[in-house]
Amino acid sequence: MHTVVERELELKLVLSPERSIPVPARLTYRTDDPYAVHITFHIGSQTPVDWTFARELLVEGVFRACGHGDVRIWPTKVEGRSVVLMALSSPDGDALLEAPSVQVSAWLERTLRVVPPGSETEQLGIDDGLAELLAPATGRADELWLNDPWPSDESRPEEGA
Repeated sequence: MHTVVERELELKLVLSPERSIPVPARLTYRTDDPYAVHITFHIGSQTPVDWTFARELLVEGVFRACGHGDVRIWPTKVEGRSVVLMALSSPDGDALLEAPSVQVSAWLERTLRVVPPGSETEQLGIDDGLAELLAPATGRADELWLNDPWPSDESRPEEGA
């Protein structure tokens, strides 16, 4: 069974140093995708905008500037409030979003309690899958394995022999 940790919050889309607009968003963490965080932005269009990136990036970004390329995150203060800024870039455009640090940190803490750092691979079931693949087959599977469905030329009876 997989666990989902969600948090609804209001971000601000920063248009200029003097102007921003509120953007309702949902932070989602799923134990079946333990390395990633998902952010869904509800921007008033028919379909929401989804972003997925490494949970580790957001954890680090709460404390210090990190990331490069499509996702960059850093902490700062705006009008005396602690916030986390997220700069997102895509072929469709760029966005600078401001999130309240306290809410993001509280949500991240919940995700870290559900899946502590370093234990993500346990959630993926890789060891169980490998054990199943490598387990000796029993019954009919053995028979199928032993019967060569595509005999090589060497195993064919010679004509006229």
